[in-house]
Amino acid sequence: MSPSADGVTLPKTWRPFGVRAAGGIFGLALIIILIAAWISFPASVKEQFNMWQRVTTVVLFGGFLAVEWGLMRCRATATAAGLTVVNGYKVRQFEWAQIVAARMPVGAPWLTLDLDDGTTCAVMAIQGSDGLRAKRACADLKSLIG
Repeated sequence: MSPSADGVTLPKTWRPFGVRAAGGIFGLALIIILIAAWISFPASVKEQFNMWQRVTTVVLFGGFLAVEWGLMRCRATATAAGLTVVNGYKVRQFEWAQIVAARMPVGAPWLTLDLDDGTTCAVMAIQGSDGLRAKRACADLKSLIG
């Protein structure tokens, strides 16, 4: 670990708080509710479910969990070499020289990076809904960009 010139200790990782909390709570609640509902069904009701209905339920549940896990794994990690952004299942790595600016206007869902090639990259790890925590993360990231 090494401190940067602006007091941000590297490596530094940011993760969204609200999405991770909600995803964990609602995911666990869904698992409990589905298991409790299945257990509470009488045998006559369970017999009415054919194989396709059971498979469809499991696939839909698995899909929901996959989307939820993708949202929960969002993060941004700053190192001396650059910034790694994980949005869902996509990982992008940037050298510091590639990042022109970081911005998160009032009401924006998450921070956005402006890149030297004229494109942008969303950083879902720093979400506006996290309030002051997001503002501090945005300021930290801006100080690392320069």
